[in-house]
Amino acid sequence: MKFAITIAGSDSSSGAGIQEDLKTCAALGVYCFTVITSITAQNTYNVTAIHDVPPDIVEKQIDAIMDDFNVLYGKTGMLSNHDIVKSVSKKISDYGLKIVVDPVMVSKSGATLLKNDAIEAMIKYLLPKAYFITPNIDEAEKITGKKINDVDDMENAAEIIYSMGVPNVVIKGGHLKGKIVTDIFYDGRTMKIFEYPRIETKNTHGAGCTLSSAIASYLSRYNDPLKSFMLARRFMQKAIENSLPIGHGHGPLNPLYR
Repeated sequence: MKFAITIAGSDSSSGAGIQEDLKTCAALGVYCFTVITSITAQNTYNVTAIHDVPPDIVEKQIDAIMDDFNVLYGKTGMLSNHDIVKSVSKKISDYGLKIVVDPVMVSKSGATLLKNDAIEAMIKYLLPKAYFITPNIDEAEKITGKKINDVDDMENAAEIIYSMGVPNVVIKGGHLKGKIVTDIFYDGRTMKIFEYPRIETKNTHGAGCTLSSAIASYLSRYNDPLKSFMLARRFMQKAIENSLPIGHGHGPLNPLYR
């Protein structure tokens, strides 16, 4: 049995967060443990309420899992506030977890999911302990403080984030315009550019969750970081191609397309 852990928020519409991570890991043959950091009331077009779980309860969820199971790989999603970021960072270090950080900052509907002081805490506490990070253009701009307009800027951002202590960096280029979506992978030695045809759909709710949990799943199946990203990105492309046109806003991906 292959294991992974997701430390993230709950999405009541099941299109992102913990629920999307569970579906993705299950589709890839990985048993996924869950640590809920926040409870959100949301659907495909709006987030109406957020309740953050107390940091000590977040820590106890992680302890309970690690006391019973041999887990090495996992991912973080919505961490919401400074104290949760700091608590999760401590536990990652305590247990030597190799974590894929999806620096969730804003929902697909535009709701803020990461407070400003939490962004600073993420840079200070979480990134030096991360194994992998998968920011989109907007998130990479906030982490680096640099504007990203093209692929050269993406490469520069990847190098900056790598210098913050993250050994494997992916910059997702879906927010740049064009018929081709360009992603960057950088591990301090190799800068690789990946191009995918843009899929014209509004149903991309949970795309970042799908990618990061897929990377964690492939890592747990003994793939190296580059191959894990390549396989996960291909998987996400198919999940978008087979996305679900449900709800009145941004419908979810379909990681169970197979």
